[in-house]
Amino acid sequence: MVPRGALHGSRTGRGSMPFTLRQLQYFVAVAQKGSVSGAAQSLSISQSSVTEAVKELEADLGVALFERHSRGLNITYKGHQFLRHAKAILGNVSDARRAFSETDERPSGTLNLGVTSLVAGYFLSDVLSRFRRAYPGVTVKAIEDNGEYLEHLLVGGELDVAIMVVSALSDRMALQSEILEVSPYRLWLPLGHRLETAESIELADLASEPMIVLTVEEIETATAKLLSALGARPPVAFRTRSVESVRSLVATGAGIAILPDLIYRPWSLEGDRIESRDVSGALPVIQVGIVWRRGLSPKRTAQDFISLAKSRRVSRTR
Repeated sequence: MVPRGALHGSRTGRGSMPFTLRQLQYFVAVAQKGSVSGAAQSLSISQSSVTEAVKELEADLGVALFERHSRGLNITYKGHQFLRHAKAILGNVSDARRAFSETDERPSGTLNLGVTSLVAGYFLSDVLSRFRRAYPGVTVKAIEDNGEYLEHLLVGGELDVAIMVVSALSDRMALQSEILEVSPYRLWLPLGHRLETAESIELADLASEPMIVLTVEEIETATAKLLSALGARPPVAFRTRSVESVRSLVATGAGIAILPDLIYRPWSLEGDRIESRDVSGALPVIQVGIVWRRGLSPKRTAQDFISLAKSRRVSRTR
């Protein structure tokens, strides 16, 4: 819900002005891009406009949303908390606009949806909650499984659509996909690591570092290729299917990790800080997208879900 001050123009207790939707959009863009320049480029506006909006938002809330450093910005713990509210507010506004742009006749029926474990925790919840609000008459039946099995269900007509890592699709002749998000791999480090302040990081700098490996979907394969490219393979300290375990192990100094930025969060469950850095060279990317059976026109509920998922992509890149 939008705070009362933002709707009625009243002054808030801490700041001089209520925050605006534009400030929220700029804040979310900075949080996603990790820098003012990246946010300004994605929004096609000046850096000064972004900087001013974020400063005004911080003044209104009375908290620091970002920590400034020479390489850009790190979102603070309070900033990370507020980010969830900002995304929810912007999502609600988008849903409200959608409600008035559609006909009064709301579809009903069933949507059979598949999702992989990697995507479920970091991409699905927002899209699914928005879809349920926009189309309350549609019953969603969702299953989580590995990508290969979801492809089998899509080809067999048991699923209408799936959200998954499309860069790893094996049956491209039978399936059609649309990319919703491209996420680069980055280096995860504990606070105070020797590479934290490095001007640039090369793959060779990681050769002696113990590695935490996430064994989920194509990530393990991509990590193995990266390690083999180092020549002298770094020691693998731990293999796990749990992203939270990776965060905890990295944050406490058990090792480093190279993982998609999609699943990066700056704190472990224990509240320890995790740093994220770019690595020079050609690191892989993962492509998250929506998939359906090629050659068949998706049924109405699937079309609506695809449209809403694509609108999420547009709102994230504005």
